[in-house]
Amino acid sequence: MFGYRVPAPDEAMLISGGRRGLGGAPFRVVTGHGKFVVPFFRKTRFLSLAMCESEVTETCVTKQGIALHVRAVIAFKVGNDAESIINAGQRFLSDQDQMSVLTGRIFAGHLRAIIGSMTVEEIVTERQKLAAEVLDTSKMEMAKIGLIVDSLQIQSIDDGDTGYIDAMSAPHKAAIQRQAQIAQAQATQAAVEAEQEAARRQAEFARQTAVVKAEYSAEVDRAEAQAAQAGPLAQAHAQQEVLDAQTELAQRQALLRQKQLVSEVVKPAEAEAERVRILAAAEAQRMKIQAEAAASYDRVALDRMLIDQLPQIVKEAAGGLAGANVNVLNGADGLGEIAAGLVSQGLTILDSVRQNLGGQDSEGNRDEQQPRDNGLLQLSARCEKKSDDGPVDVD
Repeated sequence: MFGYRVPAPDEAMLISGGRRGLGGAPFRVVTGHGKFVVPFFRKTRFLSLAMCESEVTETCVTKQGIALHVRAVIAFKVGNDAESIINAGQRFLSDQDQMSVLTGRIFAGHLRAIIGSMTVEEIVTERQKLAAEVLDTSKMEMAKIGLIVDSLQIQSIDDGDTGYIDAMSAPHKAAIQRQAQIAQAQATQAAVEAEQEAARRQAEFARQTAVVKAEYSAEVDRAEAQAAQAGPLAQAHAQQEVLDAQTELAQRQALLRQKQLVSEVVKPAEAEAERVRILAAAEAQRMKIQAEAAASYDRVALDRMLIDQLPQIVKEAAGGLAGANVNVLNGADGLGEIAAGLVSQGLTILDSVRQNLGGQDSEGNRDEQQPRDNGLLQLSARCEKKSDDGPVDVD
């Protein structure tokens, strides 16, 4: 629209003519909105509020008298408040590039003053402190011209050919180099150890793989061998079972046959043998009883016959003495002895006959003969007694 002006976001619109601005300024300041400006009666100008940059390269002498070449960069702009805009507009509106030149000169002066109060070691090691002190000392001067500093960066510090900074940094460089060498050696050692560990793991993996393959191969071989032996083993087991069954059947048949033989042959034979033995024992007992009875009867009869014939035997013996020429020296005693001898001979003959006829030596037989012998002895004694008294009557 004709006569309506609007400043950019990073600009301040300065309207001159008509009423005066704030604090008696020759213009009014408009920011952030538009304004209707009467043509021909009002004049508008624009002041940049954007960030500006100023570079400072200065040779400064330290407290130790060592010259240092310092390079710094200042970032600044016009303040956003109306007073800063008025101060900056009054000074730089016609030539806004002068803001960078003036700012560089202001900071160069403050930089030389502050570096002159510090040593090289402080400047090198405390750059942030140097920048903060320069900002503090220049803040008021920059505010007077409507500028504010956002940052100050020390780009470089160089002592030229003096070599002071290099000498100062030599121990640190050596330490750094030593640390670098140590780190490199450690890194190399770690790399070697890692390679050795990797080789060991590969060897271990190869060994385990070989072991697994060998075990798998052995297992496959065992399985194949078992599969190959399964048929013959099964056939052998089947044949063995058949043989076991046949053997068991044969044993049962043999046991059954044995029982049959026992029941058919042995038992009857044993029964028959027992019957025969019993019959034989009974017959033997019967015959023994009969023999004992017969022998007892025969002995009794024989003894009786012999006893009956004994007087005749003695008589015949005495008759033999009748024709003999016998001289008896001791009278009646001698005659008794002769009679006793005759009786004794008779008894001897009786015993011989008895033995020849099958006499028994058992206690029972001797017991049965003892009365008869006693009778003969009594008879002999009577003969001896008769001989003492006188002639013996044999009849």
